[in-house]
Amino acid sequence: ALRLAGGRSRCEGRVEMKQGGSWGTVCDDAWDMADADVVCRQLGCGRAIRVHAGAAFGRGDGPILRDEVGCQGHEEHLWECPAMTEHDCSHKEDAGVVCSEHQEWRLSGGRDGCAGRVEVFFRGTWSTVCDSTWYDTEGRVLCRTLGCGEPLRKLFFHHTLPGRMVYECESLQPSLAHCRWAYNKSAPCHQSRAVGVVCNG
Repeated sequence: ALRLAGGRSRCEGRVEMKQGGSWGTVCDDAWDMADADVVCRQLGCGRAIRVHAGAAFGRGDGPILRDEVGCQGHEEHLWECPAMTEHDCSHKEDAGVVCSEHQEWRLSGGRDGCAGRVEVFFRGTWSTVCDSTWYDTEGRVLCRTLGCGEPLRKLFFHHTLPGRMVYECESLQPSLAHCRWAYNKSAPCHQSRAVGVVCNG
């Protein structure tokens, strides 16, 4: 089994694999985009957009299972790639990755990080979010995800970034990525404004 840990979504984080019943990490020696591409594809997270060394997502625990990983980039599973199982690493060298299907959010243009226009980082670029399906539940999910409490009110802005995202949450989810969403689909965003929110935090 394979997973990413310590990130803001299941498509970002420290690379961890399970071997012999316990989870362990991968050393960052020779860790590169070809290795990361295999991880992202295996997890259904698209392609790699950034690789991280030096335990950027925190230090893991358990055994260090791979060192000097040398994927070509076309392998289906990380464990098919040539690698050393003996290592001279510590957990401060744990490898990480950010995949293209990772989503992160920010509120921009407000007085602090808890108010402003909703912007989402997805597939390597920042986009705005359409107001057409944005109601109380979407606002509550976002404010909580950002550690900003509960939404006080909805704001409206212009779309000035290249991409458009639309979210539809039927219940309180851990993040907007767990709701229904669509990227750059024209219909739900037609004549929409870019949504903003003020959270009480």
